[in-house]
Amino acid sequence: MMKRKEFMLGATFGLVLAAGATAGGVIDWPTANAGPVAGVSGRLAPNAGPGGLFAPPQGAPLSFADIFQQVAPAVVQIDVKTRIERPRGGMVQVPGFPFPLPAPQPEEGEEDEGITASGAGSGFFISADGYIVTNNHVVQDAIEITVKLADSRELTARVVGRDESTDLAVIKVDGSDFPFVSFEEQAQPRVGDWVIAVGNPFGLGGTATAGIVSGQGRGDIDSAYVDYLQIDAAINRGNSGGPTFDIYGRVIGVNTAIFSDSATGGSVGIGFAIPASIAKPITERLMRGESIARGYVGVGISDLSREATAAFGLEPGTKVAFIGEVTPGGPAEAAGLQVGDVVTRLNGQPIRGRTDLTRRIAQARPGETVRLEIIRDGRRQTVSIRAGARPPESELNASRNGPDGPNGPLQPQAGEEAGGLTVVPMSEAVRRRYSIPDNVDGLVVTTARTIGELRFQPGYVIRRSATGTIRTPEDLRAAVSAARRANRPGVYLIVWTPQQGSVPVVLPFPDPE
Repeated sequence: MMKRKEFMLGATFGLVLAAGATAGGVIDWPTANAGPVAGVSGRLAPNAGPGGLFAPPQGAPLSFADIFQQVAPAVVQIDVKTRIERPRGGMVQVPGFPFPLPAPQPEEGEEDEGITASGAGSGFFISADGYIVTNNHVVQDAIEITVKLADSRELTARVVGRDESTDLAVIKVDGSDFPFVSFEEQAQPRVGDWVIAVGNPFGLGGTATAGIVSGQGRGDIDSAYVDYLQIDAAINRGNSGGPTFDIYGRVIGVNTAIFSDSATGGSVGIGFAIPASIAKPITERLMRGESIARGYVGVGISDLSREATAAFGLEPGTKVAFIGEVTPGGPAEAAGLQVGDVVTRLNGQPIRGRTDLTRRIAQARPGETVRLEIIRDGRRQTVSIRAGARPPESELNASRNGPDGPNGPLQPQAGEEAGGLTVVPMSEAVRRRYSIPDNVDGLVVTTARTIGELRFQPGYVIRRSATGTIRTPEDLRAAVSAARRANRPGVYLIVWTPQQGSVPVVLPFPDPE
């Protein structure tokens, strides 16, 4: 399971108990004043290394102590407070407890403002005047932010800017002459190069772990706009927003997420960091007070599998993007884009799949016209769309919550056999029975059936084939026959399900009727 590491949301009293259990008592943080940290200020200059490359200095990696001592003053712990709605039933799940605990209740006559929750993350100074880089999910919705420096001082911080799409944020504390580190863009890390992660796992500030770059270009991990660095230096809850350093003390990434098979979110040696090449330009714009605007057309897209690409009639290796959702009222709907369209080019240039299309549309300025070359019903055409401004990720995610579908299992319903399935044409009665949205039309599956690896359930809707819409059993039979004649590996279909929306599938050929 993918987990973002930092945020241990829980009631305030729960975190106090956890702190007491960990530290053995209450920690008294000294009053903060601006200025040097641990006697250090200004830019913490890295060892340039031979020729600016990643060749290790003589003697590495006997110890990382000198590197840690050099960069640690710039790394901070970030504590935040947020408000969450009081849960129904009056119980709240506190991290570290195997059972829910009673949530604090408001006093009689007192307005219910929700529960104060706390979280912890990491960050690092990127300038001497108090700008700090961290993750968006560390400070999102924070009502109070406290930064704890390496010398145990506390400073109050404010949010300067956030970018949900890359999960980056910049906060600021008042003062000057802070020690800071810099992003490294010139020397790109290689798989196998040493890295050091510094941060605040589980509230243990100033923790350093070491490992190597395990992989590069890990797209689609958590953002369409980031190709993550994969590292095996241990990062855990509370490390979010902290820096990943190379062995010269240069920031090559911002720790963001981990894979974990544990309910506690512990490290299994697979962590992900936003590369400096992405983090640096975004955070510089946030520091200048700019908002990060991206082009948007309002579609949900996915890649086609090799099997689906072949069944659709494309050459092996062709990269396209499948339109599985068109946002009502969005730019794509206004331009006439439809569910089931397959995008092959953007502005005359071939695309390299879903992620490439998303990023290139994001580069368009709001108001700019983009041209999508698509295949619809076996014919190629061009659709011109006036791009809008991409809404925040939280807003988009909320709008993606699809219908719940029918409640509980449904009994098989009579229908006609076609393509190895039992189906009926759409009608108002069928739509109500299976809770099918008004904007979904097609041929409705009425009996559960497993064909190859595909498990069809009552209420699934077959919407289109590679050559046209499917509305009747005869349309499905014709699509099967056309795919056989074209020597396709199966029948390319677009099927709507309550859980996934519209998805491309390849239906194995049924026995000849």
